[in-house]
Amino acid sequence: MTTSIDQLATLATFGSVWAVLAVGHNVADHVLGQSDHQAANKGAPSADDVSAGVSPRRGWMACLAHVGQYHLVMAALLALVWLFIPIPLSVTGLAAGFAWSAASHAVLDRRWPVRWLLQHTGSPDFASLRTAGLNGMYLADQALHALALLVSALLITRL
Repeated sequence: MTTSIDQLATLATFGSVWAVLAVGHNVADHVLGQSDHQAANKGAPSADDVSAGVSPRRGWMACLAHVGQYHLVMAALLALVWLFIPIPLSVTGLAAGFAWSAASHAVLDRRWPVRWLLQHTGSPDFASLRTAGLNGMYLADQALHALALLVSALLITRL
């Protein structure tokens, strides 16, 4: 089977976009795209908090502020790379990839979906792990963000 120039270009585009999103995620989630206030307040209130009268909507403003700031960092890094490596990007692909990334990031950062997933896939102990420098929820959160960014890279590349 012969690989065409178009196929190679698609592979190069996907690899470039995936690399920028992977690096951008770490920079945006841990350095430039989240304040201490956002990190501390973006999660959904616990069931006990809601039972005590806290609004279930608490935390959304901090979460959405983080998601917006995060994606500005991601867009800036992708634009910077594009200036040096003019990879073919479409408005449709960028819109779809960033929309998926923003929606999935916001849901995951509410924290309860990650906890629910771990508890319902046989890993409730991992969800509560906080020893020896490990945090199960954080590790699962980062793995799920990476999966979401893989989908974003595919959307950006193929649309």
